[in-house]
Amino acid sequence: MKNKNRNYLFILLLVFISNVYGHKKVKSEDLHLIPMPQEIVMKNGVCHFDANTIYTDLQGDEKERILSYINNFPFVSKRDSKSSKSKGLQLLIDKDQFAHPEAYTLNINSNGIVIKAKEGIGIFYGVQTLMQLVNQYGKKNLPNLVINDTPYLGHRGFMLDVSRHFFSKEFIKKQLDMMAYYKINQFHWHLVDGAGWRIEIKKYPELTQKAAWRTSEDLVAWDDMNKQYCTKDTASAYGGYYSQDDIREIVKYASDRYITVIPEIEMPGHSEEVFATYPQLTCQGKPYVSADYCVGNPDTFVFLENVLTEVMELFPSEYIHIGGDEAEKKDWSTCKKCSELMKAQGLKNVEELQSYLIHRIERFINSHGRKLLGWDEIMQGGLAPNSTVMSWRGEEYGINAVKNAHDAIMTPIRYCYFNFYQDAPTSHVLSWAGYTPLKKVYGYNPIPDSLNIDNRNRILGIQANLWTEFIPTEENAELMIWPRLLAIAETGWTSPQKKDYNRFRKNALNAVIFLRSKGYKPFNLKKEVGERKEYFNPIHNLAYGKKIEYKRLYNNEYAAGGKTALVDGIQGGWSPEDNRWQGFIGGNMDVVVDLGSNQLVHKIYAAFEQDSFGWYWLPKEVEIYASTDSINYKLLASIKNDIPFSKTGFFLKKFGWSGKEHIRYIRYVAKPDLANKKVGYIFTDELIVE
Repeated sequence: MKNKNRNYLFILLLVFISNVYGHKKVKSEDLHLIPMPQEIVMKNGVCHFDANTIYTDLQGDEKERILSYINNFPFVSKRDSKSSKSKGLQLLIDKDQFAHPEAYTLNINSNGIVIKAKEGIGIFYGVQTLMQLVNQYGKKNLPNLVINDTPYLGHRGFMLDVSRHFFSKEFIKKQLDMMAYYKINQFHWHLVDGAGWRIEIKKYPELTQKAAWRTSEDLVAWDDMNKQYCTKDTASAYGGYYSQDDIREIVKYASDRYITVIPEIEMPGHSEEVFATYPQLTCQGKPYVSADYCVGNPDTFVFLENVLTEVMELFPSEYIHIGGDEAEKKDWSTCKKCSELMKAQGLKNVEELQSYLIHRIERFINSHGRKLLGWDEIMQGGLAPNSTVMSWRGEEYGINAVKNAHDAIMTPIRYCYFNFYQDAPTSHVLSWAGYTPLKKVYGYNPIPDSLNIDNRNRILGIQANLWTEFIPTEENAELMIWPRLLAIAETGWTSPQKKDYNRFRKNALNAVIFLRSKGYKPFNLKKEVGERKEYFNPIHNLAYGKKIEYKRLYNNEYAAGGKTALVDGIQGGWSPEDNRWQGFIGGNMDVVVDLGSNQLVHKIYAAFEQDSFGWYWLPKEVEIYASTDSINYKLLASIKNDIPFSKTGFFLKKFGWSGKEHIRYIRYVAKPDLANKKVGYIFTDELIVE
């Protein structure tokens, strides 16, 4: 009898051990979650989630909004049940537990799944995290855990330029789906620009009859054809626009996914397409002569206010983006109407004239209960009192804005522009000049440590921008968006101390597989080539650390390491923006290196980069001279460039000499093509002597 009891107890113990330890405990780092939650507490065991019931205490429209969204996914078999709070999935509102409306808790255990939040948006984000776990583990093996989560930043945005290339309504919805899945909550829609007007305005039908169409899809070819606009029935017409019904449909689709759509209507610059149709709004009163509105013309404000009135009827967003960037201002100083306005308003210069326009438009937008958002050039001439700055040229503009009691959204070009190459240009589709790989995007923290707590709170968030000059297809666009937008998602949501690139990259690799399974065309991160190998390998050659003399100084904007940059052994990467390439503009690069004593030299060379989109070219010719006394120089080589300046894309070429000479002084002269009407910088990173 004792043996039987002992055996019975042993069996019970085995059952207990099997129940507790039968499933290998999952570690938090095993979870393929993007963005990574702020806190994850792993528990023993798994949840066999049948999802036969969903209970929620959400009410009214918000209840229908979330349940309708969940009903689109296969992990539920019954939409709603009021009869049970146990088992299944519970979506519960708790007004007291959470400080932030987007915060949530997710509790997965053997009795079911509970998501709690302060508001519906928090419930929605808890559902996104649950969906990611279901997609990783399936419904029957969800790891037991508790997640406590809240966003680091409130604005987590993505901007899409549809002016330069038009994308379908279906494509935009597709991106909104995945933005929601990764908790991106702002869609900035760049609807108008010089390349095409994309929004129907009932009061001005010619904007979509003519300004929405141009004579070539290829922007470079179109520029060569003097940027002509046309009508839809023109043989070579390229373009399109969104009807007001299209806009309403997309805005609702985004809203159902808790994404706010922020429209952008450009002013005072980037508006050539408007003036092809309404030339009276320019200072000269002619089409094809200006990109800027005439600020002194009262009709300009009638037009802009009429357009914005219709825009605000379509978009319920708190912010209306008015552009404000890169206005040429070239006609304002000679325009009679602008001069009269400046005199009447006591404006000292054209920067203050631009500020006058921004202030006036802000008052109009504010009168409709909205806020003005603009690129950081809206600070020129004085910032409008209630405006928010989108800092794109660098962090310093956002920092200046918050220090002057304005809100800012960080989107600096070096980290957040997705029209740049995300991998080695030699293995990537044609892109704008620049190099912004996933790791670089992920490494950016939009809140500088130098700011005090009040100013930090004025940094509203982070945003990625996709300008589409050289992105003609939807497939190209997806390749440029994904997976880099995942880095923005995690940077905006996950606190900096919780971020870890190695863990994130592993999850991003899994995300690429998931994206492909859903019909997206992301960049193949697994085959990433990465940074130029020379970037990581200092080169200690005969010129290293030697005295260098500049016959003509470099440009201060691209000084790199200053007067030692070309002999410090540090080589550049794929972009001059990495502060390792020294730039020369308007004349020769002309330097002399003193090796300190006569040396037997076999090679002298330097690398140069060319990318016409970035306004830098290879030298037209390089001359290399040698001397033993710094007085008498011998020409060792004259190397002509064999890559046409007109050729688009990225090129890296070494210009050098090889042979056998005893040399102390080396003079290296790189000559730009000054006859080229588009001549810009020449860049080199190191003068190497072997």
